Amino acid sequence: MTEIKIKILDPKNFDIELPAYMTKGSAGMDIRAFVKDGVTIKPMERKLIPTGFAMALPDGFEAQIRPRSGLAVKKGITVINSPGTIDSDYRGEVKIGLVNLSSEEYVIEKGERIAQMIISKVEHVKLIQADNLEDTSRSTGGFGHTGAI
Repeated sequence: MTEIKIKILDPKNFDIELPAYMTKGSAGMDIRAFVKDGVTIKPMERKLIPTGFAMALPDGFEAQIRPRSGLAVKKGITVINSPGTIDSDYRGEVKIGLVNLSSEEYVIEKGERIAQMIISKVEHVKLIQADNLEDTSRSTGGFGHTGAI
């Protein structure tokens, strides 16, 4: 199992749970909001929500930030750039960009689970310019090419 170092940025005031898998089969760890008071997000408004921690991902890994399905479906709160990527060389505070797609204000409370974080391996590749590409059965068929919309 890969180990990842995590740093609490304000240890004296950090009184929320660290990111954690909520069940044995969970792919993502739930991340909680580290806000002093509730943060209100108005309809169609975007806010950057602090988590109170930073981490050191090893080379060859990334953290993907994704919405929590319940918060998105029930309240219209989702991650604005989903999935967001945290690169292995970033050492600043993890912050979650949220947007309110509902017609009602929503208050993010301290310690509320606001997103999921999935740690994934990544591979760097070398791009090679070519005059021709191998043909496939799909070829250049793009969005909606199967007829199923």
